Amino acid sequence: MILLNFKVGNVTHYYDKIKVAVVELSGDLAVGEKVKFVRGGEDLFEQNLDQMQMEHKKITLGKKGEIVAIKTDKEVKAGAEVFKI
Repeated sequence: MILLNFKVGNVTHYYDKIKVAVVELSGDLAVGEKVKFVRGGEDLFEQNLDQMQMEHKKITLGKKGEIVAIKTDKEVKAGAEVFKI
């Protein structure tokens, strides 16, 4: 089985106390999709996207060029890439 990965953004900041990554989107991303975080060519982890916010409001779709906040299952550092899988 071949999984195609499509880059949808980069992590610009991570709030460790609340486990939230700030992501600048380079493609559209919707709640319910599965994402993978990669840093330095190394796969960090995968998770289902359960919630997303923009300007402290819950959204279901983030569009290219927007900056969104994603609740993450694990810690992720700024510079990590986000892929839709």
